Amino acid sequence: MELQAAREIIETLAQGIHPVTGQAMPEDRPYNAPPVIRALFAVSKALDTLAGAASGQPARPARPRREPPPNTGKPWSAQDDEQLRAGFDAGTPTKDLAAALGRTRWAIESRLVKLGVMTLGAAPAALATH
Repeated sequence: MELQAAREIIETLAQGIHPVTGQAMPEDRPYNAPPVIRALFAVSKALDTLAGAASGQPARPARPRREPPPNTGKPWSAQDDEQLRAGFDAGTPTKDLAAALGRTRWAIESRLVKLGVMTLGAAPAALATH
């Protein structure tokens, strides 16, 4: 298996999505536990570095770490889900929803997929305006 394909599978798992079926995995699966999600992202980043080294390209320079949003890794409440749905239905950009809910855009987009509001593979341009 190519490193790029492996990295895509790991990133999909980190989003809580089954990499073969594209379906959201149940909340009780270990892939949805915050420490596992962080580990999957770390492995994905390492694979990205390895892929660059294997292709002869220099590794991307490390970006300075930013402080994560305050609700990173915390469970979603029914109120959070309601606020997310209402904001998304009103056309609020995902960047603004992320700021309002104290989450990353990645978390917002993943949750929208899990809630069935958005489909996996939606165009990034559409997400920016939603």
